[in-house]
Amino acid sequence: MTKRKVLIAGESWTVHSIHQKGFDSFTTTEYAEGVRWLRDALEGAGWEVTYQPAHVTAREFPDTVEALHAYDCVIISDVGANTLLLHPDTFTRSRVLPNRLHAVRDYVETGGGLVMVGGYMTFQGIDGKAQYAGSAIEAALPVTMMRTDDRVEGPQGLPIAVVDAAHPIVAGLDGQWPVLLGYNRFTAKPGSSTIAHVGGDPLLVAGSFGKGRGVAFASDCGPHWAPPQFVDWPGYNTLWSQIAAWAAGAI
Repeated sequence: MTKRKVLIAGESWTVHSIHQKGFDSFTTTEYAEGVRWLRDALEGAGWEVTYQPAHVTAREFPDTVEALHAYDCVIISDVGANTLLLHPDTFTRSRVLPNRLHAVRDYVETGGGLVMVGGYMTFQGIDGKAQYAGSAIEAALPVTMMRTDDRVEGPQGLPIAVVDAAHPIVAGLDGQWPVLLGYNRFTAKPGSSTIAHVGGDPLLVAGSFGKGRGVAFASDCGPHWAPPQFVDWPGYNTLWSQIAAWAAGAI
């Protein structure tokens, strides 16, 4: 049996710190990834996972519909639209290259599966810098994004309410879900299915676009908005494997 294939783009960051000690200062740089829980969930469900951290996504993310169709599902998590839009060779060398935002849209329209996961650099993001609102990728997703900073922070913990328990994405996920610490605010498009709410807004929305499917998850798949209680929740692996499977048309 051939394994289903998924491409995960993003979920990495670099922190550059300045340490000031009286007159003197020095800098340190740390690289980190937040993909572990999501990747483990999908691999545990039998998916073949290709992972591109944000800096790899910039250069190596597929730029044609044909290349994207090597995957049953594409997941974009916490990496801004400019990383896909501006290939390094276009930005630094003025090379004419395909628009990868258009390629993702056309991939979904011709039968691909797309999942966008929330964060400071997805949907519209912190200070509106993620810049997916109004893009070709927004057209392929079942939600309409805000045009400003869309974050809702909930350090007190935000409860989740499942509103469509019959949807295949949440099959078997009965009982109370763990709280989240924040999310990106958006609205569901007409004809889409809102499956769960958080903080009174849509958390999990699914819908069709052309021959394909799109899923929007407003919060994180890992820290910081997804606290330990969420990523260690027994239903976590089931949730993400079913999100990917539904987007790919497998359930």
